Amino acid sequence: MYRSYFKRLLDILLSLTAFIFLSPLFIITAILIKLFDPGPLIFSQMRVGRDAKEFRFFKFRSMPVNTGDIPSDKIGKVKLTWIGKLIRRTNIDELPQLYNILIGDMSIVGPRPPIPAQKDLVEARKLNGSIGLRPGLTGLAQVNSFDGMTVSQKAEFDGIYTKNFGFLQDLKIILNTILYLFKPPPTY
Repeated sequence: MYRSYFKRLLDILLSLTAFIFLSPLFIITAILIKLFDPGPLIFSQMRVGRDAKEFRFFKFRSMPVNTGDIPSDKIGKVKLTWIGKLIRRTNIDELPQLYNILIGDMSIVGPRPPIPAQKDLVEARKLNGSIGLRPGLTGLAQVNSFDGMTVSQKAEFDGIYTKNFGFLQDLKIILNTILYLFKPPPTY
């Protein structure tokens, strides 16, 4: 019942509520991006979603214009704009994905959608069954330090999530995501 109906209903209710509650943050972020870096507010790219179908994915732009597609394990090598560093650290850059959730491309919780070039991750998800789930804004790998993980580590967390799929696991991941957002930034 949760997989078939309740999860989607919960996604719609949570994303609509977040859109309304966070609308001032959307506006402030948009203004700051425009003030400090010319170019579009929103970054979009194709990502691999449920059943390996591609969809257009949205984020607030945190990188300079014309930055190519970068897998998450290489993101440390990318130059970010000043405001980009701030919105990345606070995950504000992810908020436009609420739209992806509303239209059904994504879920609040699920495996993060890879770029099409990450064929090894897509194949690993086919093997563990997680490719059959909607990708998520957050997920089990994200609350376990997603950036910098190997493909096999990401796929392992995705497989664990798939095997333990349910409301309580999603609730736990949402709570851990909130706690993760309040952790101090790493020092390099």
